[in-house]
Amino acid sequence: MWSATADAAWGRGVARQLVHGVSVPVAGRLVGNGPEAWIAFDREVRRLQRFQGVHVDRLEARLCHPDGRIRAAALAAWRNPPAQLVLIRCADWVPQVRERARRVLGRVLAQYPVRTRDRARRALNRPVADDPARVLTALTPLTLRLGGREHGGWAVEQLEAALSGRYSSLAAWWRPGLPSTTWSWNSLTAGQREAMLDRLAGSADRPTRRFGTRVALDCGRYGARELARRAAAEHDPVTGRMWTDAALAALAAGGPEEGAVDALLGSRFPAVRAAGVTALRRAGRAEEADRFLADRAGSVRACARWLLRQAGGDPYAHYRALITDPGRVSGYAVTGFTEVAGREDVPLLRALLEHPAGPVRAAALAGLRKLGARVETPALLALLEDSSASAAREAALHLLPGARRLDSAALADLTGPQWRPHTRRAAFRLLCGRGGSAELRASVALLTDPDPGTRRLARDRVAAWDWLSTLDEGEAARAELGGLLARAAELLGARELRLNHSPQGLRLHETRA
Repeated sequence: MWSATADAAWGRGVARQLVHGVSVPVAGRLVGNGPEAWIAFDREVRRLQRFQGVHVDRLEARLCHPDGRIRAAALAAWRNPPAQLVLIRCADWVPQVRERARRVLGRVLAQYPVRTRDRARRALNRPVADDPARVLTALTPLTLRLGGREHGGWAVEQLEAALSGRYSSLAAWWRPGLPSTTWSWNSLTAGQREAMLDRLAGSADRPTRRFGTRVALDCGRYGARELARRAAAEHDPVTGRMWTDAALAALAAGGPEEGAVDALLGSRFPAVRAAGVTALRRAGRAEEADRFLADRAGSVRACARWLLRQAGGDPYAHYRALITDPGRVSGYAVTGFTEVAGREDVPLLRALLEHPAGPVRAAALAGLRKLGARVETPALLALLEDSSASAAREAALHLLPGARRLDSAALADLTGPQWRPHTRRAAFRLLCGRGGSAELRASVALLTDPDPGTRRLARDRVAAWDWLSTLDEGEAARAELGGLLARAAELLGARELRLNHSPQGLRLHETRA
């Protein structure tokens, strides 16, 4: 899986090899990694040469040297430096270095099509039409990272100009020495720009994806239907919001609505679905609002209720009909009902505690808790053993304020390995709510729980436990406390329990005695 931290570590490793005399093909080692690898390489080479006093004659090292004069000289001496390092120097803090780098960058990029040709086309000196766009696409993530520097905005401006069809130093493809009739200062063609925007808007790098989407929207390339389709397919929430806003604006401007609203409604992101529900009104389909009253997202349900009211409907009546119909009731329908219900609806929610579907029982419990309705303790204790994890969790939340009044032995029994993992976690939560020795016993016992999540919770509790306070407050017998401490130290180790040189460690043997 891609990781910016891993890329940066890789870049630093290549830099150390270079500075320490290992013959490494820098560009070959860094190409294919993220922009953080190049930035980390530049910083590490400069740091090593500055603080270790090492002088490296390799041009890559000189291009990252702490002395600006050496960096400028390297730009002048190197015929085909890596475009990424030249791009970094375009944001250099020394004016002479960055001005020279900006001139060199255009020349370096212009030579890329020739270097990437097959032999026959190289002989003809004809570039592949799509190469410039691919080169700029590959440089875009690094360009955007450098854009946050004081002098990094130049490359971003040039990139936007190239994508918008204006003249750009980054997209001026020419060949020195050839007649101007053969090669001229031309920006990317319309086809190249479209291909590049599609690649940027589909990039796995989120800043690049958002940048490509913004530029594509500024260019006004898409209609309402395509904007809605892209919003629904987008997996980045920020980019999805951009496509959604553009789709709604296009619909408001009178764009074709066929399929656009349905595409928004089919998105897996709540914000996009909510926008689609809102758009139903403009499309003359407000009667479809009731389909979304039981949506899994609260924002979508709220938009559906608003739309229903705008059309003269009553969301409360629709919800009541939903939850009283055995064939249509669902957990999200009950949740939506509790968002408009009042104290008079408590009996209806109580009746749903016997429903065969676990999500319905859980939603009913959550609704009763939200309305401040009391549920009998025996019924809640029985729900801790419910087959639904969500129902057991909601029952524990109901019981938590009065956890100190519960029988700790009965709760401890529910943490045994014979119970379901969610029952053990719910009982453990209540024991933690009680605090004291009951919580400590359960925490130590659950250090070997078969469920990883429960083990992690218990481990965190035991590692942070104040053993001396428990001893001083008489929460547990000295022998019992010593046994628990010894068991915890055996399972976690004295280091994790911070016992090596602490008062707790000094009194361990005394406590066990």
